[in-house]
Amino acid sequence: MTAAVLFGAFAIFLFLSVPIGISLGLATLVTIIYSGSLPLEFLSKELITSVDSFPLMAVPFFILAGEIMGKGGISDRLFRVANSLVGNKTGGFAIATIITCMFFAAISGSGPATVAAIGGIMIPAMVRQGYDKKFATAVVASAGSLGVIIPPSIPMVIYGVVGSVSIAEMFIAGIIPGLLVGLSLMVWTYYYSRKKGYVGTTEKTSISNIARSVWDAKWALLIPVIILGGIYGGVFTPTEAAVIAVVYGLIAGLLLYKELKIKDLPKVIADSALTTATILIIVGTATAFGRLLTIEQIPYQVAQAMLSVSENPIVIILLITVLLLIVGCFMDTLAAIIILTPILLPIALNIGYDPVHFGIIMVLNLAIGFITPPLGVNLFVGSGISGLSIETLSRAIIPFFFAMLLTLIIVIFVPQISLFFLR
Repeated sequence: MTAAVLFGAFAIFLFLSVPIGISLGLATLVTIIYSGSLPLEFLSKELITSVDSFPLMAVPFFILAGEIMGKGGISDRLFRVANSLVGNKTGGFAIATIITCMFFAAISGSGPATVAAIGGIMIPAMVRQGYDKKFATAVVASAGSLGVIIPPSIPMVIYGVVGSVSIAEMFIAGIIPGLLVGLSLMVWTYYYSRKKGYVGTTEKTSISNIARSVWDAKWALLIPVIILGGIYGGVFTPTEAAVIAVVYGLIAGLLLYKELKIKDLPKVIADSALTTATILIIVGTATAFGRLLTIEQIPYQVAQAMLSVSENPIVIILLITVLLLIVGCFMDTLAAIIILTPILLPIALNIGYDPVHFGIIMVLNLAIGFITPPLGVNLFVGSGISGLSIETLSRAIIPFFFAMLLTLIIVIFVPQISLFFLR
């Protein structure tokens, strides 16, 4: 009955359009009052203790780094590099946009931030090149999901904290799956562009053009090398890497490219603070929600129910995948990871899955949630940039959804894709 009250209250608050972070907190509070088994201060204590974590400090710094780099001329230079490589091919402009999203994903760690930073430049540019606006927006919205797959990734940080898994190992494990997702999006983009006759630019691919664009973007291209190289080389932790990314972004934007102005910093900081506050509220209330689930032994009951359906690992992992895809449609990625990791990770370990590999499976599943309505955050960001309705964009993004789903299935059943650099 307690579980019914908890999930029922949560569903009602969501239906009333209460923000998800507040819905989680209110549902937890209602359940505490109903059960009477916990003091009311349980919620306030969890809100404080859940964010009192050194690894979690990486989140606000990566968000700030992404904002700084998005305003500092880095996005445009990354696109020029990608365009010099593939711009003259069929669908080259769209493929270059996906490659740019992959570059930016290695900086921002956020899906919506990647869509906002790249979409604001590339959606109008693709339309001017003759691309259909629906297709152009779908390309950016789907490629923006790479922001949480290619490291550094904020959801990977959260999974590492909740599941007591090495964040550095999660970052390493995300490299090949992220590249595969990007490749799958490019394959569909090429096929569709060829069908629609979207030709590339007239500028030929040449060593001199590539060298010129790479040299112009050298400071931008160094960012993921410094961040990821430092983490993998053991020079600094992911949290320290996030701080270094902020400092480097300021140097690149203010002094090297000189496109970020001092007067821009208050807005950059304010936008980052707003995003960080939203995320930390979700982290705090989701942690309290998840802790209450644990106290009521709901994770154990769910695990038993799943294992009672079948003892076949393939059946169980497919059930988990379906569950995560459904949850991703309705729940914020970070909240889903905090609530479901304590439930699903023990099941995955029980059927022989590596915790790092399972973390990548969770992140990939929930990354698809960025482009699936009704929550679909990337859809809303893309819609805001292009002016298209969510319904129109949701239909345009269906092929990209299946491309990502196919990659997810491959990653699930080929563990070495995630663990190649680790095991």
